[in-house]
Amino acid sequence: MMAPARQLLHDIFGYSAFRGAQQAIVEHVAAGGDALVLMPTGGGKSLCYQLPALMREGVAIVVSPLIALMQDQVDALTQLDVQAAFLNSSLDADAAREVTGRLLRGDLKILYVAPERLLMPGFLTLLDQLQSEGPGIALFAIDEAHCVSQWGHDFRPEYRQLTVLHERFAKVPRIALTATADAPTRNEIIERLALEDAQQFVSSFDRANIRYRVTQKNNARSQLEAFLEREHPNDAGIVYCLSRRKVEETAEWLHSRGWDALPYHAGLDPAIRNANQRRFLREEGVIMVATVAFGMGIDKPNVRFVAHLDLPKSMEGYYQETGRAGRDGLPANAWMAYGLGDVVSMRQMLDAGDAPEDRKRVERQKLDALLGFCESTACRHQTILRYFGEEHPGNCGQCDNCLEPVETWDGTEAARMALSCVYRTGQRFGVVHLIEVLLGKQTEKVEQFGHHLLTTFGIGKSLAQPQWSSVFRQLVAAGLLETDIEHYGGLRLTEAARPVLRGEQPVWFRHDPEVSRRKVSKAERAARAREGYEGVGDDPLWQALRARRMELARDQGVPPYVIFHDSTLLEILNQRPQTLDQLGRITGVGQAKLARYGDDFLKVLEDAANGSAG
Repeated sequence: MMAPARQLLHDIFGYSAFRGAQQAIVEHVAAGGDALVLMPTGGGKSLCYQLPALMREGVAIVVSPLIALMQDQVDALTQLDVQAAFLNSSLDADAAREVTGRLLRGDLKILYVAPERLLMPGFLTLLDQLQSEGPGIALFAIDEAHCVSQWGHDFRPEYRQLTVLHERFAKVPRIALTATADAPTRNEIIERLALEDAQQFVSSFDRANIRYRVTQKNNARSQLEAFLEREHPNDAGIVYCLSRRKVEETAEWLHSRGWDALPYHAGLDPAIRNANQRRFLREEGVIMVATVAFGMGIDKPNVRFVAHLDLPKSMEGYYQETGRAGRDGLPANAWMAYGLGDVVSMRQMLDAGDAPEDRKRVERQKLDALLGFCESTACRHQTILRYFGEEHPGNCGQCDNCLEPVETWDGTEAARMALSCVYRTGQRFGVVHLIEVLLGKQTEKVEQFGHHLLTTFGIGKSLAQPQWSSVFRQLVAAGLLETDIEHYGGLRLTEAARPVLRGEQPVWFRHDPEVSRRKVSKAERAARAREGYEGVGDDPLWQALRARRMELARDQGVPPYVIFHDSTLLEILNQRPQTLDQLGRITGVGQAKLARYGDDFLKVLEDAANGSAG
């Protein structure tokens, strides 16, 4: 089975080898097995269902939550000469009928649909017909499967009804895929989609090419512009803001300062919103200033930075949003400025919402986990991965804490007080109550449980309430405490807390330094901008290759990265192939793209060689 898979991988997608668990997943699904796939953004999830779709009889039905994502995927597959289409509300009746006809005739290998459409009785009947009279169903792929979780950040109630696929088409293999799922969300995906018997494939969540940096706010706009000038003067990127008003004001301010910045939020006129998204996808160097309404399903691989001017709601949200940077595997930045005002605003939003109290409690805990990440002195990659249940050795060399260690204070005694308080109160209370015990506050709840009689009552008066909040957040981020989300959010000790409690291991907490406002010189700015592409930014051949890609993309009305990713252009630049055969060995150049674009890019290389020779 895998010989044709490897052949298809090379001939259609232009890759010579599988990455990570891809081969095992493809083999399992192509053989008819169900799978749950957790793989980071940019890790190659799409290939895990696209390749089995081409190997199996019939058409693959892909459930996808966003129109933009479907369009992007179909554009990319069409470039590879794969018969793909989508059915969604963007099509008029005639176009929808044409797609349905192609489906029943067997002229499609992959069809993308929204969960709402899939659940319509008429569409389910169409699938019955496809299975009984037509070419058959190769597999069901459920993309962005975390949307099934009520605790997740992208909850879509329709996803919970997708068990109908298992009930109605029991013999058709299903593959559920997501890039963001902590343990509770993972369990909910399995339960809600009836995937108890599915094989689980969990890849590393580490995005080693992303450099994480978190700074305290001190005129956030100026800090953002300094970051852009220093490292991304001509790059595409995303700036996330909490409110629609702030999105528009920030985009306008950046535009007035000479940046090609556009706003995006759910309240914009749909035509403007779509036009802005189209420009971001199809042009180079555009900055999208957006709320979280923008991003899921954005496959643009050369987003070089994601900046946050406000705190996201959770670590899942932060991980998914920052994961939109550097999907091509090249260096990228995740930069965030946060302040006390963010925390207050976010908590007010949570408290004022209509969600049930148990959901609000979970969301507050998720926000605290994110704050702990911001305040932690540990390696950022290590802290993110620990949140998702994965170990990392630290010292990544790709985050602010590893590259420029912050000022710290010896928090060993404070940590022992906090951990001891958690233990003596029974490992079932939240931060607010624990701090009241440490500060010696005789509240009704403290007296109700007799916690005013504990040895830890009042021993923490040397620190103020905000400092204790930070201590608890950092202890959670460091993996010494964990939140029991499923049982009212009480804090409990982890095995790692034992040596600290016994006085065998010191603990250091963060002191944030004053934010530097140093002006960056133009020379330094240019040098840092070139760093991301290892010195190619000013290479005339690099510019010529990008220009030809843009011409081809404009002629076809597709984003440039659909032609070739930056990583493919870099390999062409470094390898300088002289024949179609040599070009065909470049990663990302499959047979369809070689036939379609090979001569164009060889001509660019030939012209450059003749120019340098002359």
